[in-house]
Amino acid sequence: MFVVTAEIQVKKGSEAEFKSWIKESNAELSKFDGFVRRRLLESRNGKNIILVEFETKEKFETMHKTPEHARIQSKGHSFMEGMPMPTFYEVVAQ
Repeated sequence: MFVVTAEIQVKKGSEAEFKSWIKESNAELSKFDGFVRRRLLESRNGKNIILVEFETKEKFETMHKTPEHARIQSKGHSFMEGMPMPTFYEVVAQ
């Protein structure tokens, strides 16, 4: 399993619209081979993390190179203050 976390800052006043975009874009991303899930996490102090899970790094990278992903990513960035800060992981034990 390949996991990506991305720390993000949502623009003030865009929170509800961003959450709706997460749901809509998840429906599109779920069509990609290897997609497992993507969730928006929020800490008690308001920090946001997007958590993405794919079967493999290769399937994630294939999806990441598509025009569909570029469109989804561009719209998501419009709700954010600055660029996401991603960290990549391989699941090594369960």
